[in-house]
Amino acid sequence: MNMIFPLLAFLGGIAIAFQDKINGGLGRKVGVFEGAFISFATGALALFLIIIFFGKGNLSAIATVPKWQLIGGLLGALYVSSMVLVVPKIGVATTIIAVIAGQIIVGVIIDHYGLLGGMQIPFNYKKLVAMIFLFASVYLFIR
Repeated sequence: MNMIFPLLAFLGGIAIAFQDKINGGLGRKVGVFEGAFISFATGALALFLIIIFFGKGNLSAIATVPKWQLIGGLLGALYVSSMVLVVPKIGVATTIIAVIAGQIIVGVIIDHYGLLGGMQIPFNYKKLVAMIFLFASVYLFIR
């Protein structure tokens, strides 16, 4: 397996850990939804500049995508808002382990059934054991 993709995902996880703590502090100062808005506005501005200088896609193609694919931003807003609220209360590590647990549960379901246009990757006992360990770690972090 090409290790660049897991490495990039790992780096994304590092970024999320910092983002969660930074947004949690921001939310304490300006408010939960205000902090989430500022975070998204800053990210949108950065992406706008990247598109201007490096973009090679076609933004007008938005009219041709299935409408359900446009909810990604709403899901991101839910995630960032919940992190702004939760991180100051339970900390970064506990929050992230709970986030990962949610991602794995839904990810396994999506993969197993090939939902949202993905390929089918069957659920097996190794994944079950991994999920049990994951839930044990959530329990230990919360205790």
